[in-house]
Amino acid sequence: MTARDGNVSGNTALYIAVEKFDPSKGLQWRDYIVWSGLTQLDEVVSLDGMLCPVILKETKASYWDHIVNEDGMLNFFTDLDFLKQQLGAPANLNILAVLRNPTEEAVREGLGDRFRFVGYDLLDQDQGVSALTNCGGFPDVFANAELSTKGLLQSYSRAREVQRDLKERYPEECHADCNIWAIFRLDAA
Repeated sequence: MTARDGNVSGNTALYIAVEKFDPSKGLQWRDYIVWSGLTQLDEVVSLDGMLCPVILKETKASYWDHIVNEDGMLNFFTDLDFLKQQLGAPANLNILAVLRNPTEEAVREGLGDRFRFVGYDLLDQDQGVSALTNCGGFPDVFANAELSTKGLLQSYSRAREVQRDLKERYPEECHADCNIWAIFRLDAA
């Protein structure tokens, strides 16, 4: 199946444009750092919709042939050039290429010269909330200090361990049942 038909493979790149969340957000950023305790951050790079809202909020009829037709994934595009055309003159955003539940080999191979690997995020099944940066922390599963300056894990094996431990230790917590997302950012060049 293709990404458009649902059942997105972990080795299929999807594209999304999200707002940057960094010190330019002023008081919102400062309050977040105090609340989260993630003092090492210089930016949050995430699919978390509360921290980094999607830029294209409306699903237009012209998008249907270029997005993932799966519940909760209508903001993910399968065609990077089409996504970029929809953005016009982008400012203060990140264009991300992501792999959901990828193989380690797929991440190592990368997504070409245009995208740089940033790290792994763990998001709930609705792709809405990051267990790493927006749940108040799970100190018995991972330490805040393990997260990069972008709020992500850098090791595939550690991302898998955290995914497993969250689900085992917090079976009733909806944000602990996570997918691993490998996040790559489009270089500005």
